[in-house]
Amino acid sequence: MLDQPLATIENLRVEFQTKDGPVVGVEDVSFEIRPGETVCIVGESGSGKSVSSLALMRLIEYGGGDISGGQLLFKRGDGEEIDLAKTDQSLMRTIRGNEIGMIFQEPMTALNPVFTVGRQLTEGVRMHKGLSKAQAEARALDLLKQVRIPEPERRLKQYPHELSGGMRQRVVIAMALACEPRLLIADEPTTALDVTIQAEILALMDRLKRETGTAVMFITHDMAVVAQMADRVVVMFRGNKVEEGTVEEIFENPQHNYTKALLAAVPKLGEMRGKHYPEPMKLLGRKDQNLDPIVGSEEVLLEVKNLTTRFPVKGGFFRRTVANVHAVEDISFTINKGRTLSLVGESGCGKSTAGRSLLRLVEPQSGHVNLDGKDIMALNHRDLRAARLDMQMIFQDPFASLNPQMNLMSQVAEPMLNYGVAKGEELRERIAALFDRVELPRSFLRRFPHELSGGQRQRVAIARALALNPKLIVADEAVSALDVSVQAQVLNLMMELQAELGLSYLFISHDMAVVERVSHDVGVMYLGRIVELGPREAVFENPQHPYTQALMKAVPIADPRNRKDERELNFKPIPSPIHPEGYEAAPSEYRDVGTGHYVLTTDSGY
Repeated sequence: MLDQPLATIENLRVEFQTKDGPVVGVEDVSFEIRPGETVCIVGESGSGKSVSSLALMRLIEYGGGDISGGQLLFKRGDGEEIDLAKTDQSLMRTIRGNEIGMIFQEPMTALNPVFTVGRQLTEGVRMHKGLSKAQAEARALDLLKQVRIPEPERRLKQYPHELSGGMRQRVVIAMALACEPRLLIADEPTTALDVTIQAEILALMDRLKRETGTAVMFITHDMAVVAQMADRVVVMFRGNKVEEGTVEEIFENPQHNYTKALLAAVPKLGEMRGKHYPEPMKLLGRKDQNLDPIVGSEEVLLEVKNLTTRFPVKGGFFRRTVANVHAVEDISFTINKGRTLSLVGESGCGKSTAGRSLLRLVEPQSGHVNLDGKDIMALNHRDLRAARLDMQMIFQDPFASLNPQMNLMSQVAEPMLNYGVAKGEELRERIAALFDRVELPRSFLRRFPHELSGGQRQRVAIARALALNPKLIVADEAVSALDVSVQAQVLNLMMELQAELGLSYLFISHDMAVVERVSHDVGVMYLGRIVELGPREAVFENPQHPYTQALMKAVPIADPRNRKDERELNFKPIPSPIHPEGYEAAPSEYRDVGTGHYVLTTDSGY
């Protein structure tokens, strides 16, 4: 029975009708999924991974798609095999949720904001399984315990906005598992999550699969996640399957050029062992690459001392400040010219606030920021504006940071016009040179942001940050929203620019493998404090603080023979950063463990 496929996709073709005629989302894809097996579908944005899963659920019609060819065979619980492509929607409603469950990428949009978590969990089991209200509530509580949500009784009465991203994603997984489906489709379920939460959720899905014997179709673009989860891998490229094999075959002996390029573009934790300086990645198909290590200089560019940023929490009838969010608590570091310091940590640890506080986009409570001899904290508005010539920011979401109504030439010209740096023919020349720098064709100058892919938009954001020849660039999760191969190209571009122009970066990220590739120094943040700081080699190869050690343990490794076990992951829940008004935080004190490697001795709460 086990070797009989549970679901078989044969020659699937999906088309979308547009004003310019039909667009093919999936051209010709065939693969099968057996009971108790995890099949990972990998590929970049636009390769047709999600379209295949939505076709199998027959949700593609609601998104304007049309299954124009092929069969979707599914074996139901009673042994009957049906073609889902020809099944009418009323029967599909019985199958959806009951026999095929789905976990969506964005948990906030998958949950209904106006109903409690308990109501949303009980709805499916009451409809499909005909349970009474009390039985359904007992089942919901049991599900929340299975997905290891702390205080499950309380969570049932809460609304989605009251839960963190990781908890919401667990609720979505619990909902998908509520009716014990025979097939579970997981569409990028961990992309938006932190490393530690991702590790827990992957281990959780693996355990649930083993316990229930459910088949899993797992869609992702993260090769390290594939190595952790997959039994078999299907590689997709532009609507077609280009390679299929067991996880070991794909990782150890890839055949198709696209699979090889995909694996070459994945930064692997531990690759930089024994190397003192960061160096660009070797990408397939690029002959003219400069792969020299980036040494940087010994001259200090930025010095930050005792920086503290808090946000007031208002309450009561008069909206007085009753408490403060201690977002950044007494942090100090230096960045040398031409070097990169990375701040790593989970969501909410204060990395982004620290980056914004340096540029005074957020006003710090106290502390000193000295950039190339200028005391940034003492400047008035006019002088601060002038000082910002030297420091620029690249944001996480390039679409949100670009103006949708301006063409790209105007967007890159804007900072230069604002500061009167160049005009007329000289301005046009400089913009064209910047586009050459970030490897975008000059024909893109007249385009608008919506006409570009994510990676291209991020290059425009980099070109705009470079327009004023800054000395320091704060890159806030600048590559986390990009596909693997695009991410590798953008990282290489940033490193080449650093080597050529002597730029310094404050690189904010939660991706440890990327941080290891680009950093000279690393600061690990937890609850607003830097708990460990030092040269990249020291922090990665000899982590001293328990939080750094837990973080390193959680990183998935792109090696299918080296999988994590759920027993290895024992993270403590993160305490609240909100303290009442008048609370005195202890200063940050450090122990020197040699060669500029410091570990926090003040109680960090971990």
